[in-house]
Amino acid sequence: MKTYMAKPTDIERKWYVVDAANVPLGRVASQVADILTGKNKTIFTPHVDCGDFVIVINSDKAVLTGKKLTDKIYRYHTGYVGGLKEVDYGSLMEKNSPKAVELAVKGMLPKTSLGRKQFTRLHVYKNEEHNHQAQKPEKVEIKGVRN
Repeated sequence: MKTYMAKPTDIERKWYVVDAANVPLGRVASQVADILTGKNKTIFTPHVDCGDFVIVINSDKAVLTGKKLTDKIYRYHTGYVGGLKEVDYGSLMEKNSPKAVELAVKGMLPKTSLGRKQFTRLHVYKNEEHNHQAQKPEKVEIKGVRN
């Protein structure tokens, strides 16, 4: 039996909507990363970009468990001498919650040119409104969350 290898011409891309309201940020990010890489498809091939488009809504309402709002810190460097900046996730979620979701998803994607290409298909919005109705996105339920 031969192993199936997907070709770029075989890929059909769909659009999905993920609601991050009252769901832990890491759980949202891991399932969004699976959709972006194409691991939810039967034709998944590691070296071929076979992922789909993902729209994450309600990023303001995503939950960080434990003391992550105060203890977890996002660090980045401006490029200048002494330019190390630190922002705790409490203020990051307050000021720019889509950035927090993007950072969580980006950390779960491959650190290659393929991962950077997959990351461009992620769209994150603070509330429920998005401008992708024309693509007819399907709603995805987050697995493992008790409502």
